[in-house]
Formats: sequence, C-alpha cells, structure tokens
Amino acid sequence: MVREKVKVSTRTLQWKCVESRRDSKRLYYGRFILSPLRKGQADTIGIAMRRALLGEIEGTCITRAKSEKTPHEYSKIVGIQESVHEILMNLKEIVLKSNLYGVRDALICVKGPGSITAQDIILPPSVEIIDHTQHIVSLTEPIDLRIGLKIERSRGYSLKMPDNFQDGSYPIDAVFMPVQNANHSIHSYGTGNEKQEILFLEIWTNGSLTPKEALNEASRNLINLFIPFLHTEEEKVLLENNRDQVPLPFFPFHDRLGKLRKKKKEIAFQYIFIDQLELPSRIYNCLKKSNIHTLLDLLNTSQEDLMKIENFRIEDVTKILDILENQK
Repeated sequence: MVREKVKVSTRTLQWKCVESRRDSKRLYYGRFILSPLRKGQADTIGIAMRRALLGEIEGTCITRAKSEKTPHEYSKIVGIQESVHEILMNLKEIVLKSNLYGVRDALICVKGPGSITAQDIILPPSVEIIDHTQHIVSLTEPIDLRIGLKIERSRGYSLKMPDNFQDGSYPIDAVFMPVQNANHSIHSYGTGNEKQEILFLEIWTNGSLTPKEALNEASRNLINLFIPFLHTEEEKVLLENNRDQVPLPFFPFHDRLGKLRKKKKEIAFQYIFIDQLELPSRIYNCLKKSNIHTLLDLLNTSQEDLMKIENFRIEDVTKILDILENQK
C-alpha cells in the first residue's frame, strides 16, 4: 500500500493505493483515494485526472506494415491462412512499451510452416513487447514471409485514411492509449460547513505501464498544461534581439556545472522533475523530447549535449543553470 501526504493550506491531503492487481499481461488494475477534500474539489480533480489519464499519456503502436506481393488489403496469399486484413488486425492488438521519439523500423522475417506470434518480431533496442503470445499469422506451407513494420509513439488515436497507402504498405489504426479505462467516484462525510469529500480513482492499463505510473504521468502532464497560466508574460531575453552586440559567457558554464555536480549527492535532484520548475514552455518541451525529466538528468547532461538539442539556445543554458543553483 502506497501513501503520500501533501500539505494544502491548513489541511494535509493524503493519497494512497488501496488496491493493485495484475489480471493478465495486458490488464492491470489500480484503485486510489485522495482525502480530505472540500466540497466540490473531488469532482474537479476527478474529471481532470480522468481526461488526462485517457488523453494525455503517450503510448507506442505499430502504425504501418509492408509486405511484397499483396495487391490489396483483402487479398489472400498462397500458403498463408489469414488475409492481409486479418494480419493487420492482429498487428494492431500487439501492446508495446518504449521511450522512443519519432518513427522506428521493425521486421518480421520467418519461414513456414508454423504459427507466427509477437515474439517473432525483430524490434529496435528501445521497444519492448508486453505479450509475446499475441498471434499474427499462420503459415501453412514452407514459404518465406517478410513484413516491414513502422512503430511510433504518440497519444490519442491515429485513424488510417484512404490516401495513407504508400509504396504498397498498409496503415494500421493505432490507439496510443495505455490507459484503457478510468473512473472516479466521490464519498462525502460530515455536515454543514464541516462537510468533506474522498475521491476514489480506478485505473485500468494495457500492461505497458502500471496504474500508479499512469497516475504519476497524468499528474505531471496536467501540471505542464497549467504552467503557462502562472506566467503573465515570458521573460524578455536581451540576447535574443542583440545576439551580435552582447558577448555570450560561454566558458564559465563548465565551472558552474562542475560545482553543481559536486553538490548533487547532497540534494535529492532525482526527486525533482522539470515539471516543477518555472521553465518557459519551449525550453521544457526541448528537454522532455531529449528524455531529460529530472534535475539529476540535467546535471548528468553536458553543456555540449544540451547545445545539440534541436531549437535549444545558448541563453537557455544560462537560465537552466540559474534555476539549478537556486535549488535548496
């Protein structure tokens, strides 16, 4: 059982996991409570969390398949029991886990006869299959089968369109939603002005992450969505408009990073997420896309590597270092 306490005004909010189970490789369940809340707050939090759990968490799916000698989606191939359409539907059911960005290639290269399952897919290093027993195709004759796959990480739905057929490949409807379902309910107690509420959250996932991990990620994504409202206007950077007139203090960055690395054992940087910092949205998005999630990740990233990040600027390093040095 997991318990966490958060101080809010004069109350201490406490959340805990009251039930957690794994029904199968592709079905996890978790039940959480948060209390005590004032009247109306449970519904506010519950609705927002449900939407974030279902729509703001990224997942990984197979989005395209390509095989030679397949004239159309509903064709049958000699030596293969299923039609092309049935194979695509089986590929759609495969649950993947990854931290990749962009599109990656995978491959099925087998020889019949036999039953081909998810374990026969040759994956890139950053991708993992949750259930290797998922059936893909049955080969009834000693034929060679080669299917190229495209794997992507995104959120929400990706529906195949009639104009999405390219180079003999077939798009696959993708559901980038690791959370299969989420419900919230409220229990009220007390009377009059003393009335309080308990929020119950139920989460079902497809096995690519646990309900607790889904809850943590949804919470961080909600925080990210509200951060822009905390800043009425972005800080004006003089260097942006006068890049040629103002010299950039590049070399001292090494000394500042060195001092911070000496302090990192004394400070719990690994427990501080960049979501908690007052970073401009552009800088935050650049770091997240580079798999930098905590202050410890930042300390372990060299200045040179930071400058290789797309759309990242030299003055961004200065701002990040200022924030790191102010962490107590």
